Amino acid sequence: MAVTIRELADAAGVSIATVSRVLNHKSHPVSEETRVRILALADELGYRPNVAARSLRTDRSSTIGIITDNIDSPHTTMMIRGIQDTVKQAGYICVVISADWDPEVEREAIHDLVSRSIDGIVFAETWHRSANETLALNNIPFVFVHRQYASESRLSVTPDEVYGAHLATQHLLNLGHRRIGYINGPEQFWASADRLRGYRETLAAQGIEYDPALVARGDWQVASGYAGANQILQANPRLTALFAGNDLMAAGAMYALFDAGLRVPDDVAVVGYDNREIARIFRPSMTTITLPLHEMGQAAAQVLLALLGGEEPPACEIKIQGRLMVRESCGADPALREPPMVRNPRRPPILSPTG
Repeated sequence: MAVTIRELADAAGVSIATVSRVLNHKSHPVSEETRVRILALADELGYRPNVAARSLRTDRSSTIGIITDNIDSPHTTMMIRGIQDTVKQAGYICVVISADWDPEVEREAIHDLVSRSIDGIVFAETWHRSANETLALNNIPFVFVHRQYASESRLSVTPDEVYGAHLATQHLLNLGHRRIGYINGPEQFWASADRLRGYRETLAAQGIEYDPALVARGDWQVASGYAGANQILQANPRLTALFAGNDLMAAGAMYALFDAGLRVPDDVAVVGYDNREIARIFRPSMTTITLPLHEMGQAAAQVLLALLGGEEPPACEIKIQGRLMVRESCGADPALREPPMVRNPRRPPILSPTG
């Protein structure tokens, strides 16, 4: 038999109103201890909200829409998981639509979701080219996650790319490196600009002058990392460390170093960015910066739930910080590294420089 909200309130020793505030993410003051106890009891007792009854009472569908440009992207799936994990606790389900990089498909998706009385929308990993008149007219809140916006809205959750690049660069500096190359991403991506800024600011803070000859432009793919590392090596044969703007370019850079007769990390230390699966299974395993995708999805969902609860939206972007994952490629003390995976010594590298 389903557990009722009254039974959940009795088990928690609080009022029905308090339970309702916690489950519906209302902004009324509830202590963290009480909130955690209620959520734990709800999970333990198997409480499930009566969606049909709540929809009639609140004129809401208990459904969140997620629109993305590329549902196949591993970045997108991790963010969707974070969104879903968070809204599920509040009794919402998600409807996911892939816009396939097509503004018209995006507009149709918005209209379709509105026609189905969607409560709110998260634009995840999408450029969001459509106007927001439909959402505004229907009083539907929306949040962006992991993309800049093509509208007046500034309600977004993005990774703190400057901080991530700072972590990578500072780690190499702490290991004693001073000639640190950097392979950046495409110029049109805001992540490229922010990661380059983090690299430059960290060097400057240590009194190291920025040298353009230590920087190459890539396109996020393996082959460009290979070419970028070769370009930097030719201009800086005494290079001792290399930071790549993502893990795929770091893989390409490591191949270039191997082909140049250099050992990673003995001759050149390497750090990547994103913490993709390749970073763990490549040999040597890659030190990298996590892209906090799941946490970003969670934060975007929390913002949307707060808006649905009547709270005022934040005035600016919400930045989520990643973490440094220390592995073999940087040459750091083994005690600082993530535990290694089980190896197959006869397995060849999983990528080639041409991808």
